[in-house]
Amino acid sequence: MSLLLKKYRDEFAAGRSFGAADTEALLDALITETEEEPIAEVLTAWSAKGVSSDEIYEFACILRSRMKRVNSVHETFVDIVGTGGSSAKTFNVSTAASFVVAGAGVAVAKHGNKAATSNSGSADVLSVLGIDPAVSPETAEACLNTVGICFMFAPNFHRLSPTLAKVRRGLGFPTIFNCIGPLCNPASAPHQLIGVWNKELVPKMAEALARLGTKRSWIVHGEDGLDEIALAGRTLVAEVDGTSVSRFELSAGDFGVDAETPSGLRSRDSAHSGEMIRGVLLGRPHSKSAEDLVLVNAAAAIYISSAADGFESAMEIARESLASGSAHRKLEDLAAAAPIV
Repeated sequence: MSLLLKKYRDEFAAGRSFGAADTEALLDALITETEEEPIAEVLTAWSAKGVSSDEIYEFACILRSRMKRVNSVHETFVDIVGTGGSSAKTFNVSTAASFVVAGAGVAVAKHGNKAATSNSGSADVLSVLGIDPAVSPETAEACLNTVGICFMFAPNFHRLSPTLAKVRRGLGFPTIFNCIGPLCNPASAPHQLIGVWNKELVPKMAEALARLGTKRSWIVHGEDGLDEIALAGRTLVAEVDGTSVSRFELSAGDFGVDAETPSGLRSRDSAHSGEMIRGVLLGRPHSKSAEDLVLVNAAAAIYISSAADGFESAMEIARESLASGSAHRKLEDLAAAAPIV
């Protein structure tokens, strides 16, 4: 173990945060370490301490400065993404909602990866749906600008090590990298709907995003444990409008959806999640809850992108995207533009 990793393992274990001056060196030490155990020890101690808003911001700044970028011809576009780490093990709601939003005419630049702490990541389920998630940055850019939706596979844009990725999968719990991934969109999406696994992360992520810069975005956590806007109970929201942050709560009822006890939302694996997504997009959902959850989250993304002036009008736009077949056509269009070969 390098001296720096040992230092911060001990610092985190003692409940202390790292200094901003050491951000780049710490990140590089984690990336270049070839042994799994030192990385696991640092990330475990860090997660036990809890990440701070400053730590999220500092790490995100470094990754942003190094990432490959995608240029968009769209003035308005959105990313719908979750941190992962939720115990609910639902199907890939943000991926399904992305097609609904794109079908409604709002471009989507989705950034994601394979599963690290869940049974299906966005990259995993896109493969099931016939879409190559790992296309080059140039192809991703072309998809965004011509199809109106793209997927940017994180390893193609950020230089992180396979050893680090393996450790994250082995740990089985979310780490700092679950937090910073959504904040490092290669297309610099001006609008984001970011779901987080823990309510304590809502203000931390919002503060970091406000410092990083955004036009209007939401950080959300469903009180039922979802890293999405929930169907049951309240959802905590931090709206980041430029550099200002406001916090409030909402429910699915605010979007015109009747309160319900969710059912049929869990997926066994990426193949099952893909079946559920296709079912929703074709108007044959596995459950009413599955369709409602996708619609509510799509409507929120439509609203924060200013394509609608209210929650219920955003919901009407989302419903029309599904009912007209536009959402499913976007899936087919992306599969044609980025096929698995």
